[in-house]
Amino acid sequence: MEVLPVAALNYNHLRYFHAVAHAGSLTRAAAVLNLSQSALSVQLKALEEALGHSLFDRGPRRMALTEAGKIALDYADTVFAAGEALQQTLAGRVRLDQQVLRVGALPTLSRNFQAEFVAPLIGRRDVELVMVSGTLTDLLTQLEAHELDVVLANQPPRGAVAADIHSRRIAEQPVGLVGPPGLIHRPLRFPQDLAKLPVLLPARGLDIRTAFDQMLDAAGVQPIILAEVDDMAMLRLLARSSQALTLVPPIVVKDELAAGALVDIFTIPGLTEEFHAITQRRRFPNPLLAQLLP
Repeated sequence: MEVLPVAALNYNHLRYFHAVAHAGSLTRAAAVLNLSQSALSVQLKALEEALGHSLFDRGPRRMALTEAGKIALDYADTVFAAGEALQQTLAGRVRLDQQVLRVGALPTLSRNFQAEFVAPLIGRRDVELVMVSGTLTDLLTQLEAHELDVVLANQPPRGAVAADIHSRRIAEQPVGLVGPPGLIHRPLRFPQDLAKLPVLLPARGLDIRTAFDQMLDAAGVQPIILAEVDDMAMLRLLARSSQALTLVPPIVVKDELAAGALVDIFTIPGLTEEFHAITQRRRFPNPLLAQLLP
């Protein structure tokens, strides 16, 4: 389709698109707009021709936005919010337009690492951060549906994933054992001493837990496990309140280490945790990502 000059864009067409996109179907939008479905369909087609892109994948029951449609909806939301912003401004209330970055993360990922990742955007009044957690499968589904811009994980996706899903390692940290001051009074003998000292561990299935278990199995050591936790925030809380060793990357408990509430007991040679940013190749990538990813 040939792209028409910007001046040819009809904002009534954009309003009709905005209504259909939020309603999810021609039928519901037509009822709200008091138009026939056929007339509304003609208006949408005119907008697609003006923009040079299809905005919907049309199904028998629902119209799903294409990638171009999601971009157009973001702009349409901004355009129609501008009228509200004008009213608020003239009424003495200020409203700033914002760009939105949607970040998904595994619950096993350090909250401190997540905060450091988005730190360049925190405090910017023109940026809204939306951060959600979930399983890797759920987060990748949201990424493919363009509901997320990036997924943060402590391991790359495994098994069959879409060809346009890309994972890059963006950081790596040593992993060790931390504990409260005074827990032990001599250098730790690893892994032998873990046969008699209680430990708090990340949940099974994580790379660092698998490698840790293999080290102890090879040495014939059966650890005293007080808890296995799949949420790093909870593991951090337990580390602060328990008289036990905790297996964590130091970034998870950096505030406690700095304050002296926890101390480094032993850094395990060869054991590291990787941090990955998982994205989808898109024609219209979120420009905010370029400020966060190398």
